[in-house]
Amino acid sequence: MRIREQRKQLVQRRSALLNAESSRVITRPHIPGDSARITALIDRVSNLIDEDVKHLLEAVIQDFSGRHRNFRETLQKNFDRIAEHAPKSVSLSSDKQLLLGAYFTAEYSVEAAAFFNPSIVPHPDQKGVPKGSQRFVMSFRATGEGHVSSIEFRSGLIDDNHDIYFDPTSQYVATPEMHTDPVYHRLHFRRKLEEMGASDQIADKLLKGLGETFTFRQLETKIQKLRSTKFRLKDKHHAIDTVLWLARSNYEVIFPPDVQISERVIFPVSENESSGIEDARFVRFEDDDRSIIYYATYTAYNGFTILPQILETTDFLTFRMHTISGSAAQNKGMALFPRKIDGKFVMLSRQDGVNNYIMFSDSLRHWDEAKLLQEPVHPLEFVQIGNCGSPVETSDGWLALFHGVGPMRRYSIWAELLDLADPSQVIGRLDEPILTPDEHERDGYVPNVVYTCGSMIHGDTLIIPYGIADQRSRVATASIPELLSRLKAS
Repeated sequence: MRIREQRKQLVQRRSALLNAESSRVITRPHIPGDSARITALIDRVSNLIDEDVKHLLEAVIQDFSGRHRNFRETLQKNFDRIAEHAPKSVSLSSDKQLLLGAYFTAEYSVEAAAFFNPSIVPHPDQKGVPKGSQRFVMSFRATGEGHVSSIEFRSGLIDDNHDIYFDPTSQYVATPEMHTDPVYHRLHFRRKLEEMGASDQIADKLLKGLGETFTFRQLETKIQKLRSTKFRLKDKHHAIDTVLWLARSNYEVIFPPDVQISERVIFPVSENESSGIEDARFVRFEDDDRSIIYYATYTAYNGFTILPQILETTDFLTFRMHTISGSAAQNKGMALFPRKIDGKFVMLSRQDGVNNYIMFSDSLRHWDEAKLLQEPVHPLEFVQIGNCGSPVETSDGWLALFHGVGPMRRYSIWAELLDLADPSQVIGRLDEPILTPDEHERDGYVPNVVYTCGSMIHGDTLIIPYGIADQRSRVATASIPELLSRLKAS
């Protein structure tokens, strides 16, 4: 194959860079050691005289309260986490409780290392937006100490000239309240247990008597009863641990309505994502009844294994996290189409880390079959290809972006066109990338990478936010008529 000289770029890079800000910090519980160490620390603080406690607490409040909303409430909550370790004979004043809460609290800079791999969707609230303009929500993968990834958000406006304006970023960062008693669907739960190798006998015993939907508390009651009986089966404890691990991977988090969107951080809370929530691909999904819900597929990582997950929200305040099951729910990089096609959910995926696949399913949370969509064909993508978020719908077909990896592990972004009625058919594919790292985008945490997790249409323009060198982000735009013209001619 003869490699052509690259034609004029289809995309226009916007000037603004979105960089990580290490000053944006959340509070996390900081439990230094085992029960004996916790008790010893409580004992040291309880022996302080009241005057010293007052001065120490005042210093903490002065140094840290301006960095966090509701700081005293946070200190009290973190004291409550360890209150059971305090000797009953010890009386702790409210100041000592708050001071102890400070000893068991630490700051974490959620984006100290990187702020990258964005996706973009229309904002759920378009009230009051000028004609020809559109509000948006952009998600990012933020990475801090220990390379732990979380999801952050920004909002803004695209006007009728396709200029992009971001809303001011708050100095505060907030994590949501976790809902401790979510509802599980028996069918999905059982399917995933089978995939994870839990004992069928134990799964049957635990799920017996539970309805088609059940709560964590109901499941926990069954587990406690099973633990306390003399019921013996091989790998009983392993199976119970697997059930709990799965249950805790399906949960709900809620932000208060007064928390600005740039303050909202979805930080890992379950065991399966303890090392990060990676590369969320958000999509605005329109259901058969015309109702709108926002989904995002993401990769949960616990330091050893990855697990594909999906979250859902209607307002970017309440988020429900679910595990995806099925033999085809493997690897990273799943991207949901924005509507059903011929009555089925459709997803792009990467089964083997090399090629692009497409999947169809009757269930959003269960995927059994994957069909090969395309293999690397161009030298700049010989190492691997993978989707760059959900396709967008045009009158000529599904416009999809994907990445290719070539020599020197250099990433580039490409475009293709899939058939509207049968997206397993590629009807157009550019023979050159639309974005490659330029001289200002080569250097960073992972050099020579440009990558996006989702684009959005505004009028006749494709808005493409993208990460640079796994460290920072910016936005590019492309003319959809010109893109389609080249794709149809390819």
